[in-house]
Amino acid sequence: MPQKLSPKAAADKKKRDLAFAKTFSRKRKKAENQRLRRAAIKSGRNIKGKDYDHKDGEFKSIKANRGNDGKGTKKER
Repeated sequence: MPQKLSPKAAADKKKRDLAFAKTFSRKRKKAENQRLRRAAIKSGRNIKGKDYDHKDGEFKSIKANRGNDGKGTKKER
């Protein structure tokens, strides 16, 4: 369900999101994720519905990866 933002707020958010996506660390993580996904698929692993967790170094369910293993994202880092 998308956020209910005014047109100006939505445009501002789009700019912020794009700026964050273009940072060096995000580009590096995306490239690493693509390499690892391609290698995992090539080796025959089933990674459908999973994301690579850069902190733990393994593929996890999207829910577990984005929720910091049930601890919430405020305590992450």
